Amino acid sequence: MALQNIGSGNKDDAFYRYKMPRMVTKIEGRGNGIKTNVVNMVDIAKALARPASYTTKYFGCELGAQSKFDERTGVSLVNGAHDTAKLAALLENFIKKYVQCYGCGNPETEIIITKTQMITLKCAACGYLSDVDMRDKLTTFILKNPPEQKKGGKDKKAMRRAEKERLKEGEAADEEQKKLKKEGKKKTSKEVPVSKTAKKKSNGSDEDRKSPSGSQADENEMPDDDEDDGVQWQTDTSKEAAQRRIQEQLSAVTAEMVMLSTDEPEEKKPSKKPTSPIKEMNGERNNLFVETIISEIKANLKKGFTPSQLRSYLGSLSADPQDLVSALFHALFGGVEKGFAKDVEKKKSYLAAAMQEEGSQLLLLKSIQSFCRDASADAVKEVPLVLKVLYDGDILEEEYIMKWFNEGVTGENKKSPIWKNIKPFIEWLQSAESETEDE
Repeated sequence: MALQNIGSGNKDDAFYRYKMPRMVTKIEGRGNGIKTNVVNMVDIAKALARPASYTTKYFGCELGAQSKFDERTGVSLVNGAHDTAKLAALLENFIKKYVQCYGCGNPETEIIITKTQMITLKCAACGYLSDVDMRDKLTTFILKNPPEQKKGGKDKKAMRRAEKERLKEGEAADEEQKKLKKEGKKKTSKEVPVSKTAKKKSNGSDEDRKSPSGSQADENEMPDDDEDDGVQWQTDTSKEAAQRRIQEQLSAVTAEMVMLSTDEPEEKKPSKKPTSPIKEMNGERNNLFVETIISEIKANLKKGFTPSQLRSYLGSLSADPQDLVSALFHALFGGVEKGFAKDVEKKKSYLAAAMQEEGSQLLLLKSIQSFCRDASADAVKEVPLVLKVLYDGDILEEEYIMKWFNEGVTGENKKSPIWKNIKPFIEWLQSAESETEDE
């Protein structure tokens, strides 16, 4: 059986996974009794997850002819002689109106009839609710013949949750065993020096007992001071470290700009530290350095930098990988409100160029999380669509998306609205994984 992609916009995509059989028609009868039989209407309807009576009735409404679908025999008839190409074009219109999501274009939707007798399509991928035009003739037929409710969905979800809980319990038990082993090793290692010191103290006088304890305390305090000094030298607040870093990593023009700001007195610096959502994500890092990278990326994009040129530029900077990815994301989409997903679709080639190293997918997901902290409510609502664009473009993989979601739901920022918005997309990923395993 010949197959084709669902939706005319996806006909050239060789890797599109939603497919349906090509339509096969047959002309039957003569004269006034001539009819067109859609031979494989049942198979087409199964691929679209819609009753075959809906598609047959839609042909009759659009062609102004009588149509009939026999539930027992599975025969779909439309009065009159109609070409296969004409009926296939009408089927594409049916898919756009009653199958594909109006938000992301995914055909994995479910027809829902509201209490006010309105028809909506709920997308299993992004959770978007699409309002169907109630002026269409087919809507009255759907209201009289509502689709059957899916059965067994709750049982499958409960089984999946039980399996995940078992895995988590097993991992927790393994971690507890490891901790117990480590604690046992520490106790055995501590017992040996205690016995030796006890023997030495029993042979010496009271003064001998006091002197070694004082010397040991002095020796223990010395490395603590050295470690404190090391931490201070590793911080980014020193003037010399900031200048050295800027001279190595930035261009001559931006280096002079940042060096001018570091020449200010040290007492005034704490009151003039710039604030940015990246600082909340990355802790005590050189925020001024990140802001400078953002301005440089924007300038290079205005010059017409290609994705490969941008990748080589980012590779030339010896900065923290999280800072670089966050700076790139803020430079590409800073200030975006409505149309966030469309903007990501246009500029996803730049993100793909930066996602070549291992672990870079988690860095991108964390950058999206930090970006949404100060973004508008409209932009945060489109995060599921953004994830689907990056997932369909093979920029993000399911494994990293699930890991990031599980860590976020159980982490400190678990009350963030981003987790609630992307939950339908996560459930869709899980259902798609279970379907592929069953196949």
